[in-house]
Amino acid sequence: MLPAITDAAHYNPEIRFDWVVEEAFAEVASWHPNVDLVIPVAIRRWRKQLASIQTWREISAFKKQLRQQSYGNVIDSQGLLKSAVLTRWADGELWGYDKNSITEPLASYFYQQKIPVSRDLHAIDRNRQLLAQALSYSIDNLPLGYGIAENNRYKPPKNLNISDKFIIGFHATSREDKEWSLDLWDQFIPQIAKQGYRILLPWGNEREYLRAKKLASTHTNAECLPKCSLSELAALIQAATAVIGMDTGLMHIAAAFNKKGIALYPVTQPTLTGVLTASEVIESLGGKESLDVDFVAASFIPLLSG
Repeated sequence: MLPAITDAAHYNPEIRFDWVVEEAFAEVASWHPNVDLVIPVAIRRWRKQLASIQTWREISAFKKQLRQQSYGNVIDSQGLLKSAVLTRWADGELWGYDKNSITEPLASYFYQQKIPVSRDLHAIDRNRQLLAQALSYSIDNLPLGYGIAENNRYKPPKNLNISDKFIIGFHATSREDKEWSLDLWDQFIPQIAKQGYRILLPWGNEREYLRAKKLASTHTNAECLPKCSLSELAALIQAATAVIGMDTGLMHIAAAFNKKGIALYPVTQPTLTGVLTASEVIESLGGKESLDVDFVAASFIPLLSG
């Protein structure tokens, strides 16, 4: 949604947004200068703890916060039943995809205004079209812009040496079947060492931490990062020579900074949800291509000298 908000700000620099977003990535939404309020939602966590009194207290508090403001437009860009339900809790005219455009057709019945957008478009372009139609402007000839690269709030973790040449390896995702195996990373990391580069390995949970520690213990040029905030990771992305990673939101953050790199899609198709940058500096590999180490290295290593 960042490029869609940037489009809207192009036509109306004074436009303001409140943004409901899953708590894990709420920090990213706050980076855009036209976002006033970020309202975290915890659907992923709540649905695992529906029997908990604390869960229902949090849901009640969320609904109360959402109702504190009356909005000119309430727009559901996700197009799922769970997000459509949230729109009904907000005060304003409800907009979303029509039943032929939406991921879950039943969700379209929650909206007062239904917008047709081709399902053949990339998800980012669909969001841009949705917002443009809801707010009555055209995105023809508007460049892709995430609107967060100029922000000066990004600071790297303290006591971390980033003066040497390094890349970032986003080695983990929420789904293990979308990851490269440790064996493939073990084959890839030495090829980075031959180029004189360190590889920094972030993590977000215990399983990912153990993966990063394992790789760091095996390769002298690999480093398991300390626990980082998204703003700290943003600073590291900006300072890195390049990035490589799996089908994960962190690769989309790299795209927002127009950082060069390679995104790997072992089991998913990048055509509709792959990484998009303003100048196509991140290449999405996957789908019909075999993501063996030699093929990926041959695509990635030239980026280090470009």
